[in-house]
Amino acid sequence: MPPRYCPESVVIADTPAALLEWAAHHIEHVGIHQGPYLFAGPGRTATLPCWPRGALEVAAGQGRGAAGRTYDWERIHRARDHAFAILAETLTGRPVEADDPAAAKALCREVIDRWSAEPGRTAADAARVFRAAARVDHALF
Repeated sequence: MPPRYCPESVVIADTPAALLEWAAHHIEHVGIHQGPYLFAGPGRTATLPCWPRGALEVAAGQGRGAAGRTYDWERIHRARDHAFAILAETLTGRPVEADDPAAAKALCREVIDRWSAEPGRTAADAARVFRAAARVDHALF
């Protein structure tokens, strides 16, 4: 059963597809803002970002972990990084690769940020691409 979206939830998904789906729900809930108004508006805080890369970070537990609860952060972060790679590949239509893992990770985030910053980008656009990337992940396994 896939995790249900709830911004107050302390349950954190640990697969790329589930994280992408959770991020889609989050961005639909908080909307998308660009530039200096990134954290503006009702329901938006420094720990619940309203931009695509931030939504994926929130899905992976940023600002949502519960004290006294045990999380497999290594597994969650590995799934988050894989989700970033799948999302970047979905946006570019090809794998985003570099000589070393750190550079590849930075390139994926740059691709996502560049896409997010395009004028007129909407929450519906972001949710749609998150869900397309989640389907790609499901198709891989």
